[in-house]
Amino acid sequence: MTTAAAQRAIHTGSEMPILPVVDCELRWYAAYTSANREKRVSEQLNMRRVEHFLPLYTSMRRWKDRNVRLDMPLFPGYVFVRMALRDRLQVLQVPGVARLVGFNGTPAALPAGELETLRASLLEGVKVQPHPYLKVGQRVSLRSGPLAGLRGILVRRKSGARFVVSVDLIQRSVWLEIDEADVSAA
Repeated sequence: MTTAAAQRAIHTGSEMPILPVVDCELRWYAAYTSANREKRVSEQLNMRRVEHFLPLYTSMRRWKDRNVRLDMPLFPGYVFVRMALRDRLQVLQVPGVARLVGFNGTPAALPAGELETLRASLLEGVKVQPHPYLKVGQRVSLRSGPLAGLRGILVRRKSGARFVVSVDLIQRSVWLEIDEADVSAA
């Protein structure tokens, strides 16, 4: 519709152009960052008072003269932000943020509760480590403990079992250290 036609539509009361609805609901989105900029992006989001989540794990690295304990991002290249879709410009203007993860140029929200469960596990002090992305395997859920209801894949190792949780939107996985007695078939 041309500008003149839009003005006529307003003045004559004929059918108004349909405007896209802007999402006002707060949801979690994945912000893709420049390489090794996750912590700086997190600091900037803090300064701008944007609710965000940067999950970290502790890694021991051996340098030439000593062992060093480092806090590394659990999902390298990603910071999770909770916002209304209409406020995305506030996040995209942060130095180090490349884009919001989505499809066809539209940011995609993470499934409700998926990130909240991961946050709860980290607050409970559960040992978490990155794991190669898994989509197939024996699906199980936790029936008790602080992560009750969480669904994932059970991976058996010589030293025991690992519970692998995948974030399908960014195709990343993490493993959690759990008691195998808490697991039930999904």
